[in-house]
Amino acid sequence: MLANDPFSFLEDHLASRDWVAAQNQRCIEQIDFDPRCAPMQQEILSFSQSTQQIPYFAEHAGWLYHFYQSPQSPRGAYRRTTLHSYQSENTEWTVVFDLDALAQQEEVDWHLAGISHCILQPNLCLISLNVAGSDASVCREFDLEIGRFVPNGFQFPFGKNQIHWRDANSVLVCPAWDESQLTHAGYSCEVCLQLRGQAWEEAISLAVIPESALKALAWRFLDGDTAVLDVIEVALSFYKKVYYCITPDLSLQQITLPLRCDVFAYSHGDLIVKIAMNWTWQGVQYPSGALLAIQCEASSGQLGRVQVLLVPTAQQTIQGLDATFNCLAVNVLDCVKSQIHTFIWASGEEGGAWQVCANPLPTTGAIEFVDQPWRSDVLYYNYSDFLQPAGLYRYELQSGKAPELLRQQVAAFDSSDFTYQQYFANANDGTQIPYFVVHRQGLVLDGQTPTLLYGYGGFQLSLLPYYVDNLGPQWLSKGGAFVVANIRGGGEFGPAWHQAAQGRNRQLSFDDFIAIAEDLIARGITSPRRLGIQGGSHGGLLVGACLTQRPEIFNAVVCEVPLLDMLRYTELHAGASWVDEYGDPNQAEDYAALAAYSPYQHIKSATEQRYPKVLFTTNSQDDRVHPAHARKMVAKMQALGHEVLFYENEKGGHRGGVGAQEMASDLARALTFLYQQLMDERVLPCRCYS
Repeated sequence: MLANDPFSFLEDHLASRDWVAAQNQRCIEQIDFDPRCAPMQQEILSFSQSTQQIPYFAEHAGWLYHFYQSPQSPRGAYRRTTLHSYQSENTEWTVVFDLDALAQQEEVDWHLAGISHCILQPNLCLISLNVAGSDASVCREFDLEIGRFVPNGFQFPFGKNQIHWRDANSVLVCPAWDESQLTHAGYSCEVCLQLRGQAWEEAISLAVIPESALKALAWRFLDGDTAVLDVIEVALSFYKKVYYCITPDLSLQQITLPLRCDVFAYSHGDLIVKIAMNWTWQGVQYPSGALLAIQCEASSGQLGRVQVLLVPTAQQTIQGLDATFNCLAVNVLDCVKSQIHTFIWASGEEGGAWQVCANPLPTTGAIEFVDQPWRSDVLYYNYSDFLQPAGLYRYELQSGKAPELLRQQVAAFDSSDFTYQQYFANANDGTQIPYFVVHRQGLVLDGQTPTLLYGYGGFQLSLLPYYVDNLGPQWLSKGGAFVVANIRGGGEFGPAWHQAAQGRNRQLSFDDFIAIAEDLIARGITSPRRLGIQGGSHGGLLVGACLTQRPEIFNAVVCEVPLLDMLRYTELHAGASWVDEYGDPNQAEDYAALAAYSPYQHIKSATEQRYPKVLFTTNSQDDRVHPAHARKMVAKMQALGHEVLFYENEKGGHRGGVGAQEMASDLARALTFLYQQLMDERVLPCRCYS
């Protein structure tokens, strides 16, 4: 605990309960009582619960499985149908697991954390359940054919466990329900193999890693019908990983991959790997960011020949990959727009190789892979852009057929009067920083457009041009503009783009965001009076830093589930796992870099500095980013005389609302706040606290 922090009591949930209740009530009075808030909340809720929304699914053994929430089933139900029925006008669904019924029966506030089918026997699945949206969950085996939990089946206690099917009668378990099983970062330090019928005490321990490492993971790759590869990933830190092959006799052999890489798939005897550092293998150097197919012996993990699949340009990055039965589909971002590159396996005398094959998929928006059914070359994907509602497509690689549109999201608003452009701002070091602006056509460049600037810029995550389903009717149609910032620290242009703002260079990311804000003002799109910023989680740190560094160029800040006390973040919840991203405050040079921007330490009194009005939001059940970050920031700002608002949800965890009602309430509250600050002509001056 840092000395002389009068608000440290807010790190304790029980001690802060009355303070949180008072802050929530004050926020409700100022925002929720605004006559625009409740109708907007209902509109958002109605749209999210429309039966015309796309029911996304996972296909297993001919069944399409979908998790469905509705006013009648707010927690949700797992249901299934056939492809033929899904393609018809009146899809017939059968419920196979009812979460509302389970919660009522067991009198527990259960919410779904995930469902994992056994690929080779998909009626068996592992259902993970959390309480109120936390990251930690319990896990139980369920049989979809008999509609109940398997008697004496696999089940695991509450924790941040990682459990993967090995086959129908065994699972790879990384336990995290007991303190003795955890690393210092709070994740599992062990990998075990448990066979059906075994008591946990009889499970086989395969690996135990040092507590100083981040975590251990384990899973099985199925290579068609020919081979299996069991892998353990030891994350030494967030980005540095060592991989091991579990041999048939359950011993471990290291797979000699580079320390910074991601393993996407195992297909036709090749590991498909994206490297994030230059790597030399067998006398050949491969550049950072490249996608490689590396021959790997399944029983030993021994590596052989390497085939270069893709070397991205400076404006490209590998966003994701799916391996079908005979093909690879690679999602490449090219100047922040999706392009799908496809490869097919061609057998040959020397063992075969991957060959490029053409595909007709679009290249101007955002593509997400939805599902890839086992033992097929079918790919389900989602396509949208800022103004094009999402469409769910079925594409059979190498069929020669065009992708089939299965479902189209209902349009949230008439987008014919709107447009979007990609611009570039000049960073302080001369780098061109891309950003998108969505607005009404014929925008008058008089600086009077209420503009919401959204950013993240961390952990290699990319912000894409997704459809503005709620912002369209609730922000754009009311005269606002929406801006997405693709700043360094994110993953939009590959490993170098992320690493440029990593660790002690974090300030670079904040400077990029500020440069975009200044560019918007210089172009006449908006002005400080009409400009607001929003970010969540790491994005909350981003907007918190910009709040303290350049308060004069913004008039509203929405800071959601944020990190803000960067001198103490490693001591709060999962913070210790992010040292790779931010640096270690226990190291002198890292401490100096963190102290230079940590928002909590840089708030000045109201007599020295006026800040734009801020809405801070967090969640009591967030076991990833501690709600104390937001609580302490608010308490300190109020003590120093500033007007800020705060709202803490009781459930939802770090990811937000566990149901449609909570999501609608949170979004309506944030947008009403932005109306008040950026659209209303008469904005009350900030009141100060004595």
